[in-house]
Amino acid sequence: MAETGRIRVAKDKADLVKALTSSDGGTGPFQTFADVIVFAAALGAKHKKRVPLSEISKREPSPIRLEYFASVGNDVVIKLLGMTETQDINILSIHEEEYANQRNSIFEEYANGGLEILQNELRGAVDYSERILLFLSYERTHKDEKEEEFDLTKFLS
Repeated sequence: MAETGRIRVAKDKADLVKALTSSDGGTGPFQTFADVIVFAAALGAKHKKRVPLSEISKREPSPIRLEYFASVGNDVVIKLLGMTETQDINILSIHEEEYANQRNSIFEEYANGGLEILQNELRGAVDYSERILLFLSYERTHKDEKEEEFDLTKFLS
C-alpha cells in the first residue's frame, strides 16, 4: 500500500529514474525525479499497464512528497488516474486517508508500468532524450485512428 503523503519508486527502476534526470550533472531529458514519474505514469496509463511495486527504493530516488507534485500542478494527474481507474468520485476526498492511499497506489503502479515500457524502449540507447523523442514521434504517427490522442510530448521540457 502507498505511503500517505509520498510517491514511491520501485527499487529495480531507481537507476532508470536517475538516468532520465538532468540533475546532478546528468544528461536525461527530465529535470526532476517527479517529472520522470509523471511521464511514466501517463505512459503506463496510455498503454493500460499497471505493475505493482515489489521492493521500494529507499535512497535515490527516495519517496517523493506529494507537496512537490502539487506545487507544479502534477497532482491533477494522480487524481485523474485514480478517478479513471476506480470510476468513483469519492477517491478525490482529501479527508479520507484510505482514498489518498488508493490514489497514490494507482499512480505508483501506472508509473511502474510506464517505467517498464521505458526500460524496454531505452535498452541499448546512448542518448535517452533522442530515443524518447523517436518513441513519441512513432507513437504519434502510428496511433490507432479510433483511439483518442494522448500526447506525452508536453512532459518534455
